[in-house]
Amino acid sequence: MADPRMADEPHHGFDDSRRLTGPNRYFGGPAVTLRPLGRFARDPNVLGAWAGHVRAMAAALGWPDPQPTVGHHAGGSLLVFRAPEDVLLSATDLNEWAWERAAAEAGESEFDLAQDLGADARDQLAARAGAERDPKLAVLRTAARARGLPVIEDDERISVGAGDGSRCWPRAALPAPDAVPWDLLHDVPTVLVTGSNGKTTTVRLLAAMARAAGLTPGLCSTEGVFVADEAVATGDYSGPEGARLVLRHPEVQAAILEAARGGILRRGLAVRRAGAAVITNISADHFGEYGIDDAAGLAETKLSVAHTVADGGTLVLNADDATLMAAAARLPHAGAVRRALFAENYLDAALLRLRAQGGDTCGVQGARLVLGAAGREHDLGAVDDLPLTVGGAAPYNIANLAAASLAAAALKFPTAAIIGTVQRFGAAPRDNPGRLEQWRHRGAIVLIDYAHNPDALAKLLRVARALRPRQLALLLGQAGNRDDAAIADLAATAARFAPDRVILKELPLMLRGRTQGEVPVLLERALTAAGMAANRIMHEPDEESAARRLLDSAEAGDVIVLPIHTRAVRERLRQILT
Repeated sequence: MADPRMADEPHHGFDDSRRLTGPNRYFGGPAVTLRPLGRFARDPNVLGAWAGHVRAMAAALGWPDPQPTVGHHAGGSLLVFRAPEDVLLSATDLNEWAWERAAAEAGESEFDLAQDLGADARDQLAARAGAERDPKLAVLRTAARARGLPVIEDDERISVGAGDGSRCWPRAALPAPDAVPWDLLHDVPTVLVTGSNGKTTTVRLLAAMARAAGLTPGLCSTEGVFVADEAVATGDYSGPEGARLVLRHPEVQAAILEAARGGILRRGLAVRRAGAAVITNISADHFGEYGIDDAAGLAETKLSVAHTVADGGTLVLNADDATLMAAAARLPHAGAVRRALFAENYLDAALLRLRAQGGDTCGVQGARLVLGAAGREHDLGAVDDLPLTVGGAAPYNIANLAAASLAAAALKFPTAAIIGTVQRFGAAPRDNPGRLEQWRHRGAIVLIDYAHNPDALAKLLRVARALRPRQLALLLGQAGNRDDAAIADLAATAARFAPDRVILKELPLMLRGRTQGEVPVLLERALTAAGMAANRIMHEPDEESAARRLLDSAEAGDVIVLPIHTRAVRERLRQILT
């Protein structure tokens, strides 16, 4: 009799069984992951039995060593193993079967051990894997990789090459290798940018540097996909889908790809090779999702990008971020690649050591931003004169400038293109929309930013306070997928800067499981607990009405801080401010 899981009957022993189709937190290539449920989800004996079943079944199927790995988190465990790229769906079935059998052996009643589990499950998995394999795709992959060309895959299409050197075909109509126009295919300079804050600013800087180098840039970010400044798609494209859109666009000559935490955890990275990868910083955000409970786990997730630079690329790291550097020292795949480091101080000990070893670094020396690359030092300009720093009031943007400069140097962009971009980027709001935009309205200064977590909000409010406002007014809200503590932390961060007025916004399209009004109530409770008077806190039912209310009450000398989550709202506000 067939194994009940193999027969697709109902089960209750796990959830979130998924494919990781590219480099991920655990492996440099495809894997599968599953979250077990129930009383055995953290039992070491049952977890050990799961790993044993995975190894045994993989060996019976002729698969390579799956290296089964258990990731522990506050809610339980994640069961992960390395899987062949051509049988990932079958590998998820194997993962599910192995867990249910291990749980049943420990006393879980839903899985019937009286059945002939071993041979029957093996035969079914072998049949599924045989049906899933695509010989034409395997031949095409081999031919492309032999020529040093990337292969980009999704469930519908396969592409070879990148950007203006790519060709794409439906999975159901793949060409034979001798029908592929190999002489027209090539790779393009590619960089991945991840981290907690500063990602979008950094990818925009890199796109501007690529343009200055004479290349047509394509970028993806939380704002959308853009090619040569034209929007190809808008919305959050900081995951694999956005990367594929950039890498398959026929005009792209340099690919700059934002890689957010969610995409890495849900699917892995879309690319397996890049010339450079940047990690901007690590801060508390999104804890409790996909098995990430703390900053160390988040840093390990972000360091997935290190896998993509293993073949001669450069990993650009923030030497001032202790959590990130500790994780990079802990993970073998992050320690085995070429590094470039940036820090606030160009004479930082870590930077000095790396320069002595011939590595690239960037930081501030004598109030000037200095890039050390390929054995030479380049003066990028006086920090206070660089538009993105707002006269030195936004030091976090110095880090973004340094990170982008190092990545551009790793991609061998001309030094003149790097320097020119650093010295002019940020002078106009259109350079970096939604990120520290500065406007004048009724004599007040208006700052528009994304600032979606406590660290980013604190940085934004430091800029606002540095502008010496007559009154400081703040728009405050949060998406519903943060837990109560994270929402309270955001409000406590705001209260530390003593705003004169706070308008709490509802985000009806970002409730994410919360009820209407729940998040603003949590924010108000935390603000008043931090000592803010209730008569200085107001509510509005949506983001746009809240922002307009603050703008309508603006007076000369005020600073109005608008963390805006929604692109469309930001664009409508810009019509008022222009």
